[in-house]
Amino acid sequence: MDWLTIFVTTVEAAVGVETVVYALAALGVNIQFGYSGLLNFGQAAFLGVAGYGLAVIVSTFGLPFWLGIVVGLVSVVVFAFLLGVPTLKLRADYLAIVTIAAAEIVRLVFRSVAFKDVFGGSDGRRAFSSTFYDMNPFPPGDYEIGPVGFTDRVLWVLVVGWVLVGISCLAIYLLMRSPWGRVLKAIREDEDAVRSLGKNVFSYKMQALILGGVVGSFGGYVYALGFASVQPDVFGTELTFYAYTIVILGGAARVFGPVLGASIFWVLLVLIGNTLSEAVSAGYITFMTTTQVGPVRFMLVGLGLILLLVFRPQGIFGDKREIALDAR
Repeated sequence: MDWLTIFVTTVEAAVGVETVVYALAALGVNIQFGYSGLLNFGQAAFLGVAGYGLAVIVSTFGLPFWLGIVVGLVSVVVFAFLLGVPTLKLRADYLAIVTIAAAEIVRLVFRSVAFKDVFGGSDGRRAFSSTFYDMNPFPPGDYEIGPVGFTDRVLWVLVVGWVLVGISCLAIYLLMRSPWGRVLKAIREDEDAVRSLGKNVFSYKMQALILGGVVGSFGGYVYALGFASVQPDVFGTELTFYAYTIVILGGAARVFGPVLGASIFWVLLVLIGNTLSEAVSAGYITFMTTTQVGPVRFMLVGLGLILLLVFRPQGIFGDKREIALDAR
């Protein structure tokens, strides 16, 4: 077995582009679900709207890159407002149903043949990231620390992505310790009590939905720029489910929980997948083939998450006191 390859790919996964994307998506979910109690199952749509906003402005209409960034953010805010107005007064389970349906509608619009000239259909959009890479301060080449290394383009994406993660964490830390953040946490515990104190619960929920969507949309930009393309099926419901898994893994309502959860999640997937593949190829495992490794790794990670929920429901880095408060 090639243990060096397993080690290198695992370390790279801990800080890779996918980890950054899911960390940002999970930070947005943490604002909505962890701090506000909003069961939004449409987080993938926010990433898709941002990514496609950038791609369509640049590749379809030939307009400047920075205008695409602004249009993507404005589109995310408008989408959050349109989604929140009819749904935020619904009970949690109905909110989940409506938001997951809205996210699927957005994905199918991006995929639609009728709008293929704009969104590119199932092929998506490319050729919109040249301006971003023109700003790359790293000279062409590979940058390595021992056996672990990245190309200059990947390193540039990772630097920008992790800076966005750091800024988002700092903003969340400050906001959730402000009076505004304390109101959000009170709404999560008992919104009727907050309403009785004269607070506009609907307005606070809308603000949380928009803020979580904007933070999550940064992940859409990182994905679009990191892979230099956007495809509609990337922004499917599994993205949202992974984001919730990461929040639960790292600990809901913890500032750095989603970031650590994203790293652990991808490390587990890559480590288990590569180890099983190497063991099958070396003949140590004979009851499965390499094509079966993918489903098996998800089964093993899922089993681990089930055990985590049974024995530590607050997550790896969560606080037992918050679980106790929720139970009351």
